[in-house]
Amino acid sequence: MKIKNLFFALLLGMFVIQAYHVSGQGSSVDQFLGIWALDLDYESSNAGWMEIRQEDGYLDASVLWRGGSVYPVEFVFTAENHLIITHSNELIREKDESGDTVRTHRQIFWFDLTKEGNDKISGKRSSPNENGLGVEVVSFTGKRIPPVPPAPDLGNLKFGKKVKLLNGKDLSGWELLEPKSVSGWKVIDGVLVNDPAQKEGEEHIHYGNLRTVETFENFNLKLEVNVPKGSNSGVYLRGIYEVQVMDSYGKPLDSHNMGALYSRIVPLVAAEKPAGEWQEMDITLYKRHLTVVLNGKKIIDNQPVKGVTGGAMTSDEFIPGPIYLQGDHGRVSYRNIVLAPILD
Repeated sequence: MKIKNLFFALLLGMFVIQAYHVSGQGSSVDQFLGIWALDLDYESSNAGWMEIRQEDGYLDASVLWRGGSVYPVEFVFTAENHLIITHSNELIREKDESGDTVRTHRQIFWFDLTKEGNDKISGKRSSPNENGLGVEVVSFTGKRIPPVPPAPDLGNLKFGKKVKLLNGKDLSGWELLEPKSVSGWKVIDGVLVNDPAQKEGEEHIHYGNLRTVETFENFNLKLEVNVPKGSNSGVYLRGIYEVQVMDSYGKPLDSHNMGALYSRIVPLVAAEKPAGEWQEMDITLYKRHLTVVLNGKKIIDNQPVKGVTGGAMTSDEFIPGPIYLQGDHGRVSYRNIVLAPILD
């Protein structure tokens, strides 16, 4: 990851404009179409995802950049052998005496992609500073993800020996995902509790996520979770797909609610309980398809998973990974965590 000065930002902007003007004859976009697993040039949290589509009469794309949600972009265009993707953020520059906005800017971010052989791309994401003085440029590479296969038949699955992931005594079999972070995790009366307490007026403490030492591929995972009012956590399957854990009782259906695949799959029905009550999750991940039963109600029914979610350990969806529990958002408790591997 490198920080460039304003001069470089202007040069890159001139390149984009110039490339746009010289590419009147157009270029083949087919080489860029598809879904891509991105590896980002950061020291940590370096997983990303991108889908590039050709709709009826225009190009479109969606992006996941490290954390947060999958977001739609604002514009996509070809420039000779490059594909340019833009999105933006509104900045409020000035307000009047009554507090009404009188001056705004749009902070433009852009991706510059090139093709690198079969099923590979490379590119750079440019992010200007809010004050306009300088730009952050981050390189990335991408590997094409094969299409999601048809939904598997879950009726005849065979399971291996169940694995009790929590022994009820200590954190044996678990470790911090980020070794240098502070741990808020401990076992109290058989319950795994995370309490990421912050001290008012003091520097923010970064608490760590907790992962299993062992890794898994296809499985059924059952657990119970208790979320206090306003709190937030998440259960990461194979370290890359987050099933959301949060206090969303009474809220409209959303891909960020309890039991959703974060920012990707909206629950079919609302099945969460009020904050502070124990809730049951029954999760099956098999052949890139997800089923979630929350408190006895099926809220995700064997639906395809198109890519990793924010906070993924890796962009590779085809290797085993751990179960990891998000620990840097709020207080949460887990118990009776049991995994049964699916036998092929």
